[in-house]
Amino acid sequence: MYAIIKTGGKQYKAEPGRFIDVEKLDAEIGAEVSFDALMVVDGDSCKVGSPIVEDVKVAGKVIDQDKKKKVVTYKYKNKVRYRKKQGHRQPYTRVEIVSIG
Repeated sequence: MYAIIKTGGKQYKAEPGRFIDVEKLDAEIGAEVSFDALMVVDGDSCKVGSPIVEDVKVAGKVIDQDKKKKVVTYKYKNKVRYRKKQGHRQPYTRVEIVSIG
């Protein structure tokens, strides 16, 4: 059984017992969070919501608040002595999916 959830403008596949890294949530470590399900698949049956599946919530537990690996970008213009280096670390929240239902 798995569900497709939406948070932070992105969609994720959520299965019980799995970990997903989502956009930063305003929640403490150990807090319970819930998501609306866009689609639920259980064996051969599939429920698709419009836009969400009614009476189905995906429950999760916040495991960690961290930042991803640094992404470095460079800008360079030829013959002008223009060089710019910029780094960015995107914050994320690691969530353990507890249940679907």
